[in-house]
Amino acid sequence: MKNQSALFQLDSSVTYLNGAYMSPLLNSLAEIGERQVRAKLTPYKISGDDFFENVKAVKQEFSRLINSAEPDRIAIIPSVSYGLANVAKNIDVEGKEILVVAEQFPSNIYPWMELEKTQSAKILTVASPESLKNRGLIWNERVLEAINSNTGMVAISHTHWADGTLFNLKEIRKKTKEVGAMLIIDGTQSIGAYPFDVQEIEPDALICAGYKWLMGPYGIGVAYYGSAFDNGTPIEQNWINRKDSENFAGLVNYQEDYQPGAMRYSVGEQSNFILLPMMLEAIKQLNSWGVNNIQQYCKGITEKPLEILKEKGYWVEDIAFRGSHLFGIRKEGLDVEKIKEKLEKHHIFVSIRGSSIRVSPNVYNTEEDLMKLVNILN
Repeated sequence: MKNQSALFQLDSSVTYLNGAYMSPLLNSLAEIGERQVRAKLTPYKISGDDFFENVKAVKQEFSRLINSAEPDRIAIIPSVSYGLANVAKNIDVEGKEILVVAEQFPSNIYPWMELEKTQSAKILTVASPESLKNRGLIWNERVLEAINSNTGMVAISHTHWADGTLFNLKEIRKKTKEVGAMLIIDGTQSIGAYPFDVQEIEPDALICAGYKWLMGPYGIGVAYYGSAFDNGTPIEQNWINRKDSENFAGLVNYQEDYQPGAMRYSVGEQSNFILLPMMLEAIKQLNSWGVNNIQQYCKGITEKPLEILKEKGYWVEDIAFRGSHLFGIRKEGLDVEKIKEKLEKHHIFVSIRGSSIRVSPNVYNTEEDLMKLVNILN
């Protein structure tokens, strides 16, 4: 795969290594967004079919991205918190433990705090290792060891949002099945840049914001809900999620039944005529590139710079326990805030998360971009 910077409009004076914060918008998405905004100038051209066609297409494209054979298991959501709220409303963890990892993103914590109140569940946090030696390996071992007969749910990401630690979802899924626990995955920091196979992992739910590695606009996302949620109750009741909603003339024939699959969990006004076509184009582009190719491209541009940093005494997780699209850089005694100021002075954008310099390149970056970071850290 070759560099794709020509498809974006990043300022040439800027080195943007912060896709985990927010992806830049593809030029093609900006054009679609502008066109769709103007489309409402003539609302009489928006047909009844327009409420459903892009929804169906997004489900198909996202299913392809995660290797799901069931597009009807995909829901359109506005945020991760919305998608997880549907999980919280339909899960039974009465008196059980909800397993999470340390410093998990808050949207994947707050819903479970509510379950502590309503279902007497208990959040059990698996601490990260204090030592950097074999950190990813030990953290994964701790997660697996913590799963037992009292575990009701494991709520985890594929890659940790703060430092990119990769969790072995295949082994975690195997262990949760053994004890009858559910597996809920926040895929926001991995889906679209790191390979994921829903048929291999078999999560009970996979929730993704759209504005990071899916390269979509802010305010829209996608979610996969497994069979455990087939007969659940959504957090909101809207007309389009009900049976026969395609028949506008018959909408007053109120229906008890929902549309098939996970459509019941989609947000009201899911047909969003601006954001949805943009999201569709973004996922189409990802499928065209291929997620494996994206990950290999990131690996290719980061290998040499990271080796140089290691030689200079910096620590980066072993490749077996991180992705190449998102990783943390650490060094004992490093003043990360001072480093951040220095980087910003040179228009190099990364994120500081705790003691980690979080670096997150993508297909618009080059090895030279990473070398600019290396030169500053030297």
